[in-house]
Amino acid sequence: MGCDDFLYSPFSRIKFHFSQIMQLYGLADCNNFYCSCERVFHPDLVGKPVVVLSNNDGCVIARSEEAKRLGISMGAAFYQVKSN
Repeated sequence: MGCDDFLYSPFSRIKFHFSQIMQLYGLADCNNFYCSCERVFHPDLVGKPVVVLSNNDGCVIARSEEAKRLGISMGAAFYQVKSN
């Protein structure tokens, strides 16, 4: 092993061999995540169209399958959805 095979931690006096360092990445693509979270806390919403709005401008940021079937589009303003 050459001197380039080791990584020295700046926070300690421990040296790590590159074969001991493992990087792990994860990606979760959650469909209707915020709607599912709302249904956990409000079980009476199961089977009903649910949309979740953003804090700043009141746009739809998550839609349940029932809301999608009604034609509610992602990013639609609440006043437009409410009038339908």
